[in-house]
Amino acid sequence: MSLVEIDGSVLEGGGQILRTALALSAITGRPVRIYNIRAKRSNPGLQQQHLTGVLAAAKISNAQVTGAVKGSTELVFRPGGRIGCGEFRFDIGTAGAVTLVIQTILPILVFAPCRSTVTITGGTDVPWSPPIDYVRFVMLPMLSLFGVKAEVRLVRRGHYPRVVVRLCLRWSRVS
Repeated sequence: MSLVEIDGSVLEGGGQILRTALALSAITGRPVRIYNIRAKRSNPGLQQQHLTGVLAAAKISNAQVTGAVKGSTELVFRPGGRIGCGEFRFDIGTAGAVTLVIQTILPILVFAPCRSTVTITGGTDVPWSPPIDYVRFVMLPMLSLFGVKAEVRLVRRGHYPRVVVRLCLRWSRVS
């Protein structure tokens, strides 16, 4: 299958292009090359929460990834042909935003063949990222209108720069 080329510097040139491209690649099974990742940011390339999102998407979609290192401005993501489900744990390792990892993997897991539980450790209320309460009280209720059954259980709130949160995400396939 041909590689889709995505320029990560388009428009605001932030990480949303990366997150969306990874999710759509995993869902459709089409490999993607993303270059100029976060090119318009003061610290371009993959930061720890972006890297965790890449690795989480790869694990869930059984993908092969090249360029998945901190600071990388280019990567190739080749989904493995099936979306996995079950129990997953991802630790950002810093107070990086758990909500950015959620934005990457939730669309993928909506298409999984069974329910999944994901525990993510990182920051819940991080500058320049949606806070966890936005995900809990705005994003997930809106997605439920489309049949997405997801829940976030906040175990402990973590504020930048402390790493003190664990999230349990439970969702099932769209009916």
